[in-house]
Amino acid sequence: MSGAAPQPMSVADAIRGRRAVRAYTPEPVEPATIELLLEAAVLAPTAMREEPWTFAIVQDGAELRHLSERAKRLWKKQATAHEGALDPVASARQRRVSDLLLDPEFSIFYDAGTLIVICATPESHFVEADCWLAAENLMLMACAMGLGTCPIGFALPVLNAPEVKAELGVPADVEVVAPIIIGVPSGSPPLGHRRPPRISAWR
Repeated sequence: MSGAAPQPMSVADAIRGRRAVRAYTPEPVEPATIELLLEAAVLAPTAMREEPWTFAIVQDGAELRHLSERAKRLWKKQATAHEGALDPVASARQRRVSDLLLDPEFSIFYDAGTLIVICATPESHFVEADCWLAAENLMLMACAMGLGTCPIGFALPVLNAPEVKAELGVPADVEVVAPIIIGVPSGSPPLGHRRPPRISAWR
């Protein structure tokens, strides 16, 4: 996808229109587009203006498949080590997750061609919050540009492994906080449902 400018879209439209996308076309995301997304990310609020983030971009298909397989193996090893984690009478949701991660054809990155990894540098006081604020900016900008995104929590353990950081060129002293896949959606995800806000106090 070329580095097109964001579509005319209000902030409210982007917030209401953003969906977690889990099916993508093979169309690549061009470097100019990624740069626009990163420019939006670093405009996020940041505690004490420390800007404690650094980014890693992975677009090599073989590398993404390799990372997915390593993440699935690591999940299976950790789940097996915890009693009951693979219990056949687990909840329906747990069984769906297990079925996916045990499927050799399944990619935790849903065959998206781009992974942007937001990492936290060690010197800030509120690194994780700042990085997730940057992630939300990035995802809303992607939505405005007609792109799909999805945070991939299952990637966190493998991306924070020292040997994987070394392979990707991520500094050893940073923490991977928000792995986000990006691409051109292959369809329109259904509208999600959210419960009304639960207000515990209003004084």
